[in-house]
Amino acid sequence: MTTAIVAFAYPAVVLYIGIFAFRQSASPNAEDYFLARRSLGQYVFALSLFGTHMTAFAILGSSGHAFHNGIVTYGLMASSSALVVPLVLLYVGTKLWRVGRAFGFLTPVQIFRDRWECRHIGTVICVLQAALLAPYIIIGVIGGGATLSALTAGWIPYWLGGALVSLVVMSYVFFGGMRGTAWVNTFQTALFLGCGLAAFVLIGRRMGGFEEAVRQMLANRELAPLLTRERVSPWFFLSYTLLPLSAIAFPHMAIFCLTARRAALFRKMVVLYPLCLLAIWLPAVFLGLVANRATDVPAIAAKLQARAALVQQGASMRVAERERLRKEMNGDDVLLHLLSHYAPAWLAGVLGAGIMAAVMASDSQILALSTLFTEDMFAFYGGRRRFGDAAQVRMGRLFVILFTAAAYAAAMRIPQAIFDVAVQYAFSGFAALAVLPVAALYWRRSTKWGALAATLWTAGWVLAVAAFQSMVPAPAPGQTITYGVFTRTFTGTLVLGWLPVAPMVTGAAALMVVVSLLTAPASQTTLERYFPSGRRSALKGA
Repeated sequence: MTTAIVAFAYPAVVLYIGIFAFRQSASPNAEDYFLARRSLGQYVFALSLFGTHMTAFAILGSSGHAFHNGIVTYGLMASSSALVVPLVLLYVGTKLWRVGRAFGFLTPVQIFRDRWECRHIGTVICVLQAALLAPYIIIGVIGGGATLSALTAGWIPYWLGGALVSLVVMSYVFFGGMRGTAWVNTFQTALFLGCGLAAFVLIGRRMGGFEEAVRQMLANRELAPLLTRERVSPWFFLSYTLLPLSAIAFPHMAIFCLTARRAALFRKMVVLYPLCLLAIWLPAVFLGLVANRATDVPAIAAKLQARAALVQQGASMRVAERERLRKEMNGDDVLLHLLSHYAPAWLAGVLGAGIMAAVMASDSQILALSTLFTEDMFAFYGGRRRFGDAAQVRMGRLFVILFTAAAYAAAMRIPQAIFDVAVQYAFSGFAALAVLPVAALYWRRSTKWGALAATLWTAGWVLAVAAFQSMVPAPAPGQTITYGVFTRTFTGTLVLGWLPVAPMVTGAAALMVVVSLLTAPASQTTLERYFPSGRRSALKGA
């Protein structure tokens, strides 16, 4: 009860921040609600941009993945992200900011429509972006339910925890818009950066020291492989380096790039982002790893038993029994169980609030979806012209409610782990769509038909992977099922040994080049706006 009271105080605080931001709004126009009038300063921009990229995937997803796969989790995502994400933000994010500020755009789809002189192709891109962003919002709800359920030892059930977090997020996004989301994300990022390190130190001491835990794992023949990369093939490992390209294609990240007060803020992200990433991922991955030694925690011991049963007897089990054990061994909440077991109740509540801060960072994705539909659908097809700017803001708030409710309903039905949901769908799809902003802003010869071909290629692959996984049940750990180029594993799908992101990115890039070279480019007037030949241009002065 003590932990629950402390943890519940946190949503009340962020709800107040969101409502306070709403009161600071001068007028309910679209630019203020969706982009905070492009006025975010250095610290708010940097911390909110980093926080919105992390979410439940960074803490709960990474620790759960490390629980079953080991220290290699850090190499798969964190190390490549520390190199790739700052570079794409610096070179592509800055370009998005300049174009958006010069021409008054609020979304990346508006840029694509103007740059390639297209209408309905922009709508296709918008719909695919919304579909791919849905899994990212869903994992936020999953994380919220898992957090409150684990911290209160089941006193708050999973479904109620997810509902409460969804309601709080929906409320401050509804009232505060981008300003409320940015302020809350700044507060949340600072909180879970500090609380993650505190949890790392506290749990390590209570477990007798991490050095002793690692020594015990090395002495255990079953657990020792978790400290190496030996169970991950080089091709599988290499394909993970493509996933961080998704950072600039995520609508919420691209829209956040448009909110900066000045371009110099992007240069600071090159230094700040890797440091923040280290502070988040290293504790989360290492705690997930050493949780394999926490057999004195009943919930973790049950997960280890379920995993052992699947490894030993999974091939002979019925599909339903395999799925039950798979859900039982899900490691997304191991960090929370460590916290509840090794920390005093009040401190577990405080640190749990820090973890919840990462979980609730899905707010910007909800706002991004609302922005896409109101700007790229409602306003583009005449809604703002007919009903006015205030009606567009009301429509955006209505979408916030609808999206949050849909995400909650989907989260209650998805048994897959947070890490795997994000990698298989959200990250892979948006990594392929990163071809669009790069081609639009850096390649003069790119065309709308090349963009359409790349978009349809990405959509086709996402649908194919989803259909394959729905038709072929997950095998037991260590086993695979292969049909043609697809291989079903316990955690997801491979294509010729690679993650699906590999053919998605390479195919999208190839189609963009080939189809663009075969079709006519935009008019010379448009090209001159984006690639000016003279010294003076609107883009340079933005």
